[in-house]
Formats: sequence, structure tokens, C-alpha cells
Amino acid sequence: MKIEGKAAIVTGGGTGVGRATALQLAELGCSVLVNYSRSEEAAEKTAEEVRAFGVKGLAVRADVADDAACRDMVASAMSELGSLDVLVNNAGTTSFIAHHDLEAVKTEHWDDILAVNVRGVFQCARAAKGAMEQSGGGDVVNISSVASVVGIGSSIPYCASKAAVNNLTITLARVLAPKIRVNAIAPGFIEGSWLRDGMGEAYDIMKEVATSRSLLKTVCEPTDIAEAVVGLITGSDMVTGQCLICDAGLLLGAG
Repeated sequence: MKIEGKAAIVTGGGTGVGRATALQLAELGCSVLVNYSRSEEAAEKTAEEVRAFGVKGLAVRADVADDAACRDMVASAMSELGSLDVLVNNAGTTSFIAHHDLEAVKTEHWDDILAVNVRGVFQCARAAKGAMEQSGGGDVVNISSVASVVGIGSSIPYCASKAAVNNLTITLARVLAPKIRVNAIAPGFIEGSWLRDGMGEAYDIMKEVATSRSLLKTVCEPTDIAEAVVGLITGSDMVTGQCLICDAGLLLGAG
């Protein structure tokens, strides 16, 4: 897709990968609705930076676990941006719970994580379907994780949720074809506050381990994942239903 003059929604767009994706899309001439749930100040700042590229940018609060909020967000994109051509399902949540500590995993952990990471992806895609078709078609990119492949991550519910995202990517690709493509990116270790806050004192050690094990001897930054997302959108229109691992070769190096 040539995205100049197009419009996108990036969920969880105020920080990290979402912010980097919103800015890269804007730099290429795409207007962006920056979605947020809690990070209002960061989302407004990102929307301001989007507008600095000469395109439309606005911050809209919506909890993707709330179906009505997803539908209202899409309606805002259509009314404020004029169309909807791209949806990046980046919003996510987790709880950092050691996998061996099964008793620490509560029902609310499953409910909260699956509501955002899985149901939210589905609800946003469903809400966007009609708008994208009205705009002539579009692209959906879901943010998964290497946790979906190896079952190693912040918690068991998180790993399961990202495995579900991979499956959902395939089923949505079938259902939304031929006008809408659906793909996913599965990042590895991403440098930034998400893991730093969750891992605490273990962050530097885990980063060092990931760096040493990866084939490229580095870890990803949010801009690296954003480039992969934009690459799926602007690359071949023949790619759909795929999950691209973007981890600096971490999984291969750890094998």
C-alpha cells in the first residue's frame, strides 16, 4: 500500500512501539489517530509530533477491551481523518509472574490480559472492517511476541494471549480478504520502559543475556519494530495471514 494521503489508527500509540509506528507512518504522509487508555499526556504529545509532519493527528482515549469504545474510535477516525486504511493493533498488557509460580496466576490476570491482548485485537479489527471497505481496502498489523512461539515471557497468560493473536491473525486474514490484509509482527526483547518497569533490577541482566544470545548481538528498539510494521504495510500486497518474527535473531541464537 502507498500510504501517503491515507489514515491509520495505532492502538497504544502514545508510547514505545506504538509511538514509533505512529511517527513513521506520519513521516510517510499518513494521518494517524493515536489511541490510548491511560497515557493521555504521552498520546497528546505523539499526536502533536504526528501533526508536525504536515498530516492530521489526534489522540483518542479508548479501552480496546470495550467493544463500544472500539467502534466509537473508528467513527472518530472516519469523521476526523476522512478515511481508515491502516489499523495497528499495538495495545497490550501483562502481569510479570514467574512461570513456575502457578498459584500466583489469578482469574483476574487471565481476564485482564485476554480482554486487551486478544479480544481487543478482534474488536478493533471488527470495528474497522466496514470503514476500511468503505475506504477501498486496508491493512491490519497485529503486534504479537516471540512469547507466542517459545512460551517464555512475562507470564503464562501473556504467552497464551500472544499465541492467540497469531491464530487470530490467520482467521482474520481469511475473513477480511480480499480487500483487507492482516499480518502480525512478533518482537523479541525490546529496549524501553515496558520491560524495564516489569523486570526491575533484572532488566539489565536480561538485556545482556538477550544481546549475547541473539545472532545480531543486539536487542530491538521500538523504532526497529515500527520499521517492520511499516514494511508489512508498504511492501508486497501479496502478503497476508503471516507472522513475522523481529528479534535480532534471538530465537535462532538461543537454539
